[in-house]
Amino acid sequence: YYCRTIIFTIVGDHLIVTFIPALHSELEHFTGPKMFILLSTVMTWALSKPIDPDDPEIPFTEDDYRRRRPHPNFKDHISVEKLVIKFGKTSRFSTYVVASGLQYGMGEKDFHFFFKMAWLGDAPSLPVFGNGSNIIPTIHINDLAKVMQNTIDHNPKTHYLIAVDDSKHTLEEIVKVISTTLGPDKIQEVPKENVFLNRDLTQTSIDTLLVNLRMEAVFLKENFNISWSAETGIVENIQNIIKEYKENRGLQPVKICILGPPAVGKSTVSEMICKQYKLHHIKIKDVIAEAIDAIEKRTQLPEDEDQEEDHEEMIKDAQELLEAIRENMEQNGDRLDDQYVIRFMKDKLKSKQCQNQGFVLDGFPKTYDQAKELFNIEDEEEEEESRGKLPQYDKKIMPEVIFSLDASDEFLKKRVMNLPESVVAGTHYAQDQFLRRLALFRDLNTEEDTVLNYFDELEIHPEHIGKSFQNATIQKMKKIIGKPRNYGLTPEEQAELDRKLVDERLKREATEQAEREKKEEQEKAERALRLEEWNKRLEEVKRQEHEMLEAQSIPLRNYLMRNVMPTLTQGLIECCKVRPDDPVDFLVNTKIYKNINKRLLNK
Repeated sequence: YYCRTIIFTIVGDHLIVTFIPALHSELEHFTGPKMFILLSTVMTWALSKPIDPDDPEIPFTEDDYRRRRPHPNFKDHISVEKLVIKFGKTSRFSTYVVASGLQYGMGEKDFHFFFKMAWLGDAPSLPVFGNGSNIIPTIHINDLAKVMQNTIDHNPKTHYLIAVDDSKHTLEEIVKVISTTLGPDKIQEVPKENVFLNRDLTQTSIDTLLVNLRMEAVFLKENFNISWSAETGIVENIQNIIKEYKENRGLQPVKICILGPPAVGKSTVSEMICKQYKLHHIKIKDVIAEAIDAIEKRTQLPEDEDQEEDHEEMIKDAQELLEAIRENMEQNGDRLDDQYVIRFMKDKLKSKQCQNQGFVLDGFPKTYDQAKELFNIEDEEEEEESRGKLPQYDKKIMPEVIFSLDASDEFLKKRVMNLPESVVAGTHYAQDQFLRRLALFRDLNTEEDTVLNYFDELEIHPEHIGKSFQNATIQKMKKIIGKPRNYGLTPEEQAELDRKLVDERLKREATEQAEREKKEEQEKAERALRLEEWNKRLEEVKRQEHEMLEAQSIPLRNYLMRNVMPTLTQGLIECCKVRPDDPVDFLVNTKIYKNINKRLLNK
C-alpha cells in the first residue's frame, strides 16, 4: 500500500491472479496513483499468425498485441497479461505489460547452456537444434532494466510494450558467434528431438530457444530515451557479453607458472594443481608435438573439392614450415630453436581453452630471454599505451602466480638415485644427463638476468617454496592461489566423488569395527591371563599360609606331646577303670589333673 510502483515477474507462481483484483479493490484507500508493471515474455506471441501471409518478414509491434497467440506452455502467462491490462484502466491505478525478448548479458540466462558448453570446451562443436533458421527476439538485461525505468518515468498511454533489441538473429547465428568467440569454433545441426535428451535444458528453455518470431519495439524507439547497452543484439556485442558472463559467473582463468631445478617435482605438483583447479598442463614436449601434428594436418587437402583452391596457399605455407622445423630438429639433435618453441607456446597460451580455464606452465620459460620473448606485446598500440610504465608484457598470457620450487643438489641427486629403473629409462634422469641439466640450471640462475628476475621486474614476485612433503607443498600453493574459478564438479564428477566418499566412509567404519573387535579380543585374552595369574598367586598364598601355620604349630605340638599328653592319657585310663558318674569332675579332683595344671603353670 505504500509503494508507488510495483513490478511483478512471472516465474511459475501466479499469485498475481489474486493479488491484482485485491489491489484494485483497495483503490479508494490509495494515498496516490499507483503503477503496476508485469514483466512477461514474447512467448505469449509464439504462435501468432503473420500480419501478411504473403510477407512473413513483417515484424509484430505493440499495435498487434490483440492478435497474439501464445505457445501452449505459456497460456497461463497470456491470461495474466489480460488480467493486468483489464484492471489498469483507471486514473489512480495504471498497469503495464512488458513482453521481454530472451534475456542475455550479466551472466546469461536463456543462452547459458551454450555459453557454458563453449567455456568448458569439452565438446568439439556446439549444437544447433534443427536447422537454426528460427529468429529469436532478444534483449540485454541492462536494456530491459532501462525499458522498465522509462516506463515508470513516462507513464505512457500504451499499456502493452514490447522490449526487444534491433537484432533479427537466428539461433544458428547466435550459437555460431558464441562458438567462434568462446568455444570450439564449430557448430553442428542436430535434430530438434535431441534437445529433449539434454539434462541441462528445462522445458521453458527449450520452448524459448525454438521460438521463431520477428518483433520490433516501435514504441520504445519513438517515445523512450534509452541509452542502449546492446541495441544491435548479441552477435555484434559478443565481446562485451562474454566479458560480463565471465565476471558475473566468476569464471576468470587461473594462470600459474611453476619453476625449479630438474627432479624437484614440478610435473607432479603441476598435475595435482591442474586436477584440483581444472587447468591445462602446459609441458614443452607436449606443446611441440601438438603443434607439429596440427601443421601436418594443415598440409593435407580438404575433402571438400570446392575448398581446394582456397587452401592451396595455406597448404604450401604449412609444408614450408614443417620442412623448416624438421631441418632445425635435425641440426640440433631433435631439439627446436627458441623461435619455434616460443611461437608454439604463445599459440597454446592464447588458445581458447587456456584463456577460458587457465593453465599451469611446467618448467618454462627457463631463461630471461625466453620469458621476455614469450610474454612480450605484439600489438603496437597496446605497447604504446604501456610505454613509460612497467616493462611491456601480454596480460592475456602472463601468469598471475609464479612458484619457485627449490632443493639442495644432494637432495635432488638422492631423489633421482632412489627412482625405479623403469622410471629413469629413456628420460632426462639418466645420471650423466641429469647432472648436466642440474649444473646448467644452477649456472642460469646465478646470473643477474634470471627468469625469476624477469618476473620481479614486472612486480609479479615469485613465491619460493623449499623442499617438503608433497601434500604440504600443495597446501601452501592452494592457499596462495585461492579458490577455484570455474563451474566446479560436473554432476557425473560429483556423483563419483559422493560414491568415493561413501566407499571411504564404509571402509573407515569397517576398519574401525575391526579394530574395536580386535581390541575387545585382546582385552578378553588379557583378562583371562590376569585371572589365571591371580588364581595361581592365590593358591601360592594359601600354600604359604598353610606351611607357615604348620611351622608355627610344631613347638606347641611338641610341648603337648612331651608334657601334657602323657598325664592326660594316664587320667583317661584311670577314668576308664573307675567309670565315675561325672568323668569331668573326676578328672578335676584327681591328682593327675592337679599335676597337669602345675606343669602348665610352671611352664
